[in-house]
Amino acid sequence: MTDQQAASKKTCHRKRCFSFFRDKKGATAVEFGLVAAPFIALVVGIIQTFLTFFAQQLLEQVVKQSSRLILTGQAQAASLTQTQFSQKVCQQVVILFNCNNLIINVQAYNSFSASTTSAPTLTFDTNGNVTNSWTYSPGSPGDIVVVEVMYQWPVFMGPLGFTLANLPNGNRLLMASAAFQNEPYR
Repeated sequence: MTDQQAASKKTCHRKRCFSFFRDKKGATAVEFGLVAAPFIALVVGIIQTFLTFFAQQLLEQVVKQSSRLILTGQAQAASLTQTQFSQKVCQQVVILFNCNNLIINVQAYNSFSASTTSAPTLTFDTNGNVTNSWTYSPGSPGDIVVVEVMYQWPVFMGPLGFTLANLPNGNRLLMASAAFQNEPYR
């Protein structure tokens, strides 16, 4: 190969390289490929966060409405059992929740200072089911009552490791509570 042929080949190689970098065909596909993963992760994260907050707000509203049955003495007058009270709560949450997974705890106290509204520590069996036992004590007129409704909201691991799980079984504990003094019904 002569020097002139080598120089011509080198020049041709440079022209091809420059034309490759100037070519805009497929640039949109490449740019989308770079941006797609973070964009999809952001959209999935936004949707999952929205659904979780919406479910939390719905649960709080349900606790507020259900607690009125105890506050006004309707639950006590009708001698509602824990199962019957759970059914009353369940009638209000059929849209987003599986009623079998609702956890309801109702406790009566003598004073507000003796009551507790902190989240209970859940215990799980090997299948990931909650093994705690819950009480149902709606109290008498003038008693302080704390109604807690909990639900294990299923969440999934989003792209790039995003998750809202706060339980060891990969779910998120949603909890709503109401503390009030029973009215002087009779």
